Amino acid sequence: MSTFMSAFAHLVERFADLLQPLFHASSAAAAIVLFTALVRLLVHPLSRAAARGQRARAALQPQIAQLRKKHGKDPEKLQKALMELHAAEKVSPLSGCLPSLLQMPAFFLLYHLFSSSTIGGEANALLGHTLSDAPLGGRWADALGDGGLFGPAGLVYLALFAVVAAVATFNYSRTKRMTASAPVVGDGEQVPGLASVTKLMPFMSFFTLFTVAVVPLAAALYVVTSTTWSAVERAVLYRDMPGAAPATAALV
Repeated sequence: MSTFMSAFAHLVERFADLLQPLFHASSAAAAIVLFTALVRLLVHPLSRAAARGQRARAALQPQIAQLRKKHGKDPEKLQKALMELHAAEKVSPLSGCLPSLLQMPAFFLLYHLFSSSTIGGEANALLGHTLSDAPLGGRWADALGDGGLFGPAGLVYLALFAVVAAVATFNYSRTKRMTASAPVVGDGEQVPGLASVTKLMPFMSFFTLFTVAVVPLAAALYVVTSTTWSAVERAVLYRDMPGAAPATAALV
């Protein structure tokens, strides 16, 4: 693990060196944003596959609704019937989770890297890098204790919070529009289960504010960049899918 972390730290340093002429003291922060973009590009084919899976699942909603009506009082039969339907149509109900799951290692790598004072038995030089005046290894609590809410480091966090809030608001508004145009079944009721999902999912974006506040700034940059990427990516991939529920914004 120590060797792997050393190699990863060296990779971040190399990115920072390449970006230093453009971003100067914030080159390591820019390197993290670049690293996040590369991770998202690698995961993008899976995101496209998840979008195709979502379309396929949306097409199955009338059949799923009929199965719920038929087996609503027998959860075991309903579960078996749903599994058989998805297998017959070659649709995985979990395909949308893969992009988020595959990003978790990258997030935890950054979290561990910027939470460790030493890497490979040597001092962690990355902790000396900053974004403006905010150390990449620091947290919001550190910024509040060093200059307060509107101090130099505090302003960096306020900017990140503003981006997350804007993305969360965008996701919420988009979901409300999708809910209004969701498919109907039978007596006019929306597809069973869809309403509760679409009510919960948009607020997951707002929970990202808590993540940004408690993790090292480097990991917070990853979360903010990935969250923003997800919002734009899903707006494009799902633009022609009325009623499709958006994924959570945390890392997605």
